[in-house]
Amino acid sequence: MSTQTTSGGNGGIGFVGVLTIVFVVLKLTDNIDWSWWWVLSPIWISALIAIAIFTLVFFVFLGSDIRRDRRKKTGR
Repeated sequence: MSTQTTSGGNGGIGFVGVLTIVFVVLKLTDNIDWSWWWVLSPIWISALIAIAIFTLVFFVFLGSDIRRDRRKKTGR
């Protein structure tokens, strides 16, 4: 009997991770003279985009619940 384990992930680091690693390596080797805010910008920019999408989806669902509740109260 063989024991095999499989993971559910796709096993990749992703574009944002690779870009961040490249920027950090360039910063540490003095090839770029950026502040650390810009070196780590792929991480925080993607986090801000994810938060914006989550907020948008939250308010869309909240708005649909409000409209549904108004319809129930008016009987339509």
